[in-house]
Amino acid sequence: MSRVGRLLNRKVPVWRSSTADDGGGGQDTVWAQVATVRARRSQPTARERQAADQAEARLDETWYFAPGTDVRRGDELRPPGRAPAEVFAIFEPSQDGTYLRADCTVRQADSS
Repeated sequence: MSRVGRLLNRKVPVWRSSTADDGGGGQDTVWAQVATVRARRSQPTARERQAADQAEARLDETWYFAPGTDVRRGDELRPPGRAPAEVFAIFEPSQDGTYLRADCTVRQADSS
């Protein structure tokens, strides 16, 4: 197990989009769950939480995974009971095999 394995304290479903012909000359986007992986979500700062309290605000989140986890840019992380987090960037640290980091954006639901 990687160095961060014991810190990955939750399981999160990973969803990936693909396009399929709609039979009428166009295409539909189809989402499918590709895996459920162990992960850790960093807590947002107080300033980020305050900004996200606004209706339809976007909140940046950082998620961590074991190295080699199949999470890609454009995927969605869909933790139960929370809004989906869209992965917009994937990073590995300078020391290979340590962890995988995904920077994500969550759109807060309108509470009205």
